[in-house]
Amino acid sequence: MLPFDLPVDVALGRPVTDFPSGGGLSLEPKWDGWRALLRTGPDSRVFSWHGTDLTRAMADVAHTARRLPEAVYDGELLAVTDDGTVSFTLLQTSAGKGPKPGAGFSVVFVAFDLLATGNDTTDLRGQAYRERRERMLALLDGAPAGIRPTPATGDDHGALAWVGSLGGAIEGVVAKPLGRPDLPRYGSAWTKWRRRHTADAVITGITAAANPNQQAAVLSRPDTDGRLRAVGVSLPLTPELRRELAPQLHPAADDQLAELPGTVGGLPGSPPVSYLPVVPEIVVEILVDQDRPEFGRYRHRPQIVRVRAGPTPNC
Repeated sequence: MLPFDLPVDVALGRPVTDFPSGGGLSLEPKWDGWRALLRTGPDSRVFSWHGTDLTRAMADVAHTARRLPEAVYDGELLAVTDDGTVSFTLLQTSAGKGPKPGAGFSVVFVAFDLLATGNDTTDLRGQAYRERRERMLALLDGAPAGIRPTPATGDDHGALAWVGSLGGAIEGVVAKPLGRPDLPRYGSAWTKWRRRHTADAVITGITAAANPNQQAAVLSRPDTDGRLRAVGVSLPLTPELRRELAPQLHPAADDQLAELPGTVGGLPGSPPVSYLPVVPEIVVEILVDQDRPEFGRYRHRPQIVRVRAGPTPNC
């Protein structure tokens, strides 16, 4: 028996722009995957951090979890290819009963916290992170390859060396105070830092929104044949950007709304994004979490930094 029912509210990392350094911190990879709770033992279950039951979709992970003692872990689901790289896009294809044979990847659960153990019905959330992690490492010593603990260090340089590795799957660093208990949302004082990259993109549309504060730009870049392809939808435009862009953007000839899949907008599972196409003549500098789009789109919505003078994006 476990001391609490699942799902539960999880600790979240507050975004920061400066690298989190200093004593008393556990520095860990910021994975590009799905945050999840995993119950191990005979009644294994997988939940998203929003509370969605993913046990059926991640049946391969749940099956592996049955081989471990009863416990509750907080961690990340990753799709790992046969060559060792990690792909967020492939993770979304793992539905029903996980990857099909010959799919070229497997789903792995990377644990970074231990919330409870079942054999002594202990709720560990009130203990210091240092103690929870020590118990987690002991429980996962010799665990199956599909369930592994995340690495951790107290060395800034070592943590920075992770960023960008495994095909870009480590997109930053999460810092966790070693003496803090597990508290919902931002109560545990975790922070997360992402390495940012700049790129050029062409504005090819403006999203339809009743509230101007919610308007965003459809961003495109040339593909290998030189044709513009939508790679993402920006974060909402600031009032200053809207004023600057308004006189420069011109609707396309038919002046009709078009649609993009929700995934292109960085919103997996969301409805299509409606937008008004514009003449592709305005280039902007964008801030992104990835050096280049994966499978034709950016994982997170880019932020427009400034409008550039040139008509051609620098790719």
